[in-house]
Amino acid sequence: MDVFFNQAFTGLSTASILLLVALGLAIIYGAMGVINLAHGEFVMLGAYAAWFLQSFLGIGLFLGLPLVFVFVALLGLAIERGLVRWLYHRPLDTILATWGVGIVLQQLVRMIAGPDSRYVERPAMLDGNLRIADVYMSNYRIFLLFFSVAVLVATWYLMTRTEFGTKLRAVIQNREISECYGIRTERVYALTFAYGAGLAGIAGALITPLASVTPGMGTNLVVDAFLVVIVGGVGSLLGTAAASGLVGEATALFSFLLNDTIGRVAVLMAIIVLIRFWPQGLFADRIRR
Repeated sequence: MDVFFNQAFTGLSTASILLLVALGLAIIYGAMGVINLAHGEFVMLGAYAAWFLQSFLGIGLFLGLPLVFVFVALLGLAIERGLVRWLYHRPLDTILATWGVGIVLQQLVRMIAGPDSRYVERPAMLDGNLRIADVYMSNYRIFLLFFSVAVLVATWYLMTRTEFGTKLRAVIQNREISECYGIRTERVYALTFAYGAGLAGIAGALITPLASVTPGMGTNLVVDAFLVVIVGGVGSLLGTAAASGLVGEATALFSFLLNDTIGRVAVLMAIIVLIRFWPQGLFADRIRR
């Protein structure tokens, strides 16, 4: 039982990281229909921003989170206004354009910060483990779990209980009618893209104490994030949370029973089977558009 609970906590820890990365992608993909292949680079930029703030300005991880969010959100806003806005309803062009943006961002980071791995110290208050019987839980991973849930709740509140969320849902259902009622759809799209990018930046900053900061760190993360969004149902916050939990726990289980490589292959095969029989995801959007 101790082994089971340790693996279950490992799965929850993986799920919290996936949720942080996938949440911004789910908003952009679900609300705007934009397949943003540069999302992983937004995660990477958030990680490098946290490293820069800690290494050169002496700003710790917690205090730097708002600055990281604003920085990556503004960059996302600039990309949306300068490029993505011209490619709506052109999915192939959007894929190619955002892929190119991601490559450019990676190379810029390599030129400025170098290709070497960077490290960010976790807050001292979260060092150590919480032990319950023979189950050991990292304090920092526990924090990530609760923080990801808090971000999910805050995003749900933004989308369902605020004027901006009401406008966004109206635009999703019918853009033309929304414009007739005076909603500035371009502004809604721009702010949505910026918010999703900012969430990716926060995810990157919070991952830094657990992984090396490198220019290519976002590539694998964005692949897993896309899988989570598709399995959960495009645009569904509840589906994204549920899919993060399923993928995280399945990864931990298969990795324990087999090994990391075969476990990852098994998870991917399971997702392929799931998509085959439930192509709309576990929580499909049933709103008529």
